[in-house]
Amino acid sequence: MDIRHLTGRVSPVAPSTVQRKQQTPANQKDSFAEILSRVSGDKNQIQFSGHALKRLEERNIQLNASDVSRIQEAVNRAAGKGSKESLILDGDNAYVVNVPNRTVITAVDQLDMRERVFTQIDSAVFTNKE
Repeated sequence: MDIRHLTGRVSPVAPSTVQRKQQTPANQKDSFAEILSRVSGDKNQIQFSGHALKRLEERNIQLNASDVSRIQEAVNRAAGKGSKESLILDGDNAYVVNVPNRTVITAVDQLDMRERVFTQIDSAVFTNKE
């Protein structure tokens, strides 16, 4: 009896029953650029770390599409200047963003900003929240 499937090293299904993936005909293959864009997604899309999502929820900060768009634009501006870690000031809220990874690390509302000191940032970007 082979118990290696219990450790995840061997599939418990017999090899003869495993269906193989259909090969794509040579004339219908995707180009490398298409595959890369599908895998990497939108380069301008920002992400939120687990910590940032927790802070958004704790501080009752709700973002809509225009808020996210402003933050993305601010990250683009910071990236254009070569920033690594940036403080994005958007109205009453602030976001610390890892610019190369396009990831929001934390979010702070106006009430919590009074007592906070932001360290390990190399730039600050102000948005035009209307």
